Amino acid sequence: MKILVGKKLKMTRIFTAEGLVRAVTAVEAKPTEISEIISADKSGYDAIKVKTTNRKKTKYSEFRVEESEIDAKVGDKITVEVFTAGDIITVIGTSKGKGFSGTIKRYHFVQGPKSHGSNQQRRVGSIGAGYPQRVIKGQRMPGHMGDERITVRNLEIIDVDSKNNIILIAGPLPGSTGSEVRVIGK
Repeated sequence: MKILVGKKLKMTRIFTAEGLVRAVTAVEAKPTEISEIISADKSGYDAIKVKTTNRKKTKYSEFRVEESEIDAKVGDKITVEVFTAGDIITVIGTSKGKGFSGTIKRYHFVQGPKSHGSNQQRRVGSIGAGYPQRVIKGQRMPGHMGDERITVRNLEIIDVDSKNNIILIAGPLPGSTGSEVRVIGK
């Protein structure tokens, strides 16, 4: 059972033994404690609830797992040492929020003509037909962009620094610097 709640630090690059450059993201994952094991008998699903403490704040996070994968008990500590270099993981985070956006930025729509007095340069245009005489659900229109839960699968752990509780993960991760990410090992 390889699960952690961490804080995205920054992106950087490292050099491999062959001399190649790899882009990595540093994640600081303080030790977490298992606070509850949720069983399918009571709740209808199997999960592990972990407790993370940062200065004054205590946060609880829940990870769904299979009953056969639960090999820990309440009070056990989970640290970065459960991961090793070369492990394949899944990372869940919240993407950067970009506020209210129009359709050109949000969905890459094409601009209208800019000459001869056109008033349709950055507007949406037609949003439906004469029938069914309503806006069809799922119509791409201006609205809030970003700030969504993003899951990135099949990422590789490049290095684990157990002294400083830092994991180096290949590639970019969702969210801004300092945002919370969940790391789940296979």
